[in-house]
Amino acid sequence: MPRTIHKTDKPVTLDGFQAVVAPSKFGYSLGAVVDDDLISILDTERTEVLKWAESKLKNPKRSTLKPEPWEEVSKGNYKIKFSWNEENRPPVVDTEGTPITDVKTPLYGGSNVKLAFYQKPYILRDGVTYGSSLKLVGIQVVSVKGEAGVDTGDLDANEVAELFGRTSGFKTSDPNVTPTTDDSSTEEEDF
Repeated sequence: MPRTIHKTDKPVTLDGFQAVVAPSKFGYSLGAVVDDDLISILDTERTEVLKWAESKLKNPKRSTLKPEPWEEVSKGNYKIKFSWNEENRPPVVDTEGTPITDVKTPLYGGSNVKLAFYQKPYILRDGVTYGSSLKLVGIQVVSVKGEAGVDTGDLDANEVAELFGRTSGFKTSDPNVTPTTDDSSTEEEDF
């Protein structure tokens, strides 16, 4: 089954807890909000990848289909989630294609990135539960937001940089961290 690599042409915003360049106690993870145009493409593709999984099920009549690997968070906006371990770590590059290796790079909710990923069918070991998942092949950091804080396929850091090309924004050599301007975080005293 050939895999199609999907790429977000415009930067997407990271949403929620992120563990992109350094793992949390649960491993690496990334969540981002995408529009319904991309989800429409993924939904059509999901039908095709599920056909493959259904052909491999032990007992298709008693099978259980897991939900889509995306969730609607507001009208026309969906959150997609990825997780991976050290062996399947996708390359992370800046806007010039330079690999980002500094684990202190502040990639938190609100940062903007471009993603490259594919959709993969799966069947759990029970032989009856199946679905599809999204696997990252690369991440390009466009901007970082400085506040608290994947199956890679066959692409290395140079190929991921080539896939995204150059764009204006975050550079490893010249970080442009955007300070938070949230006034609601100031503490008020009780009288």
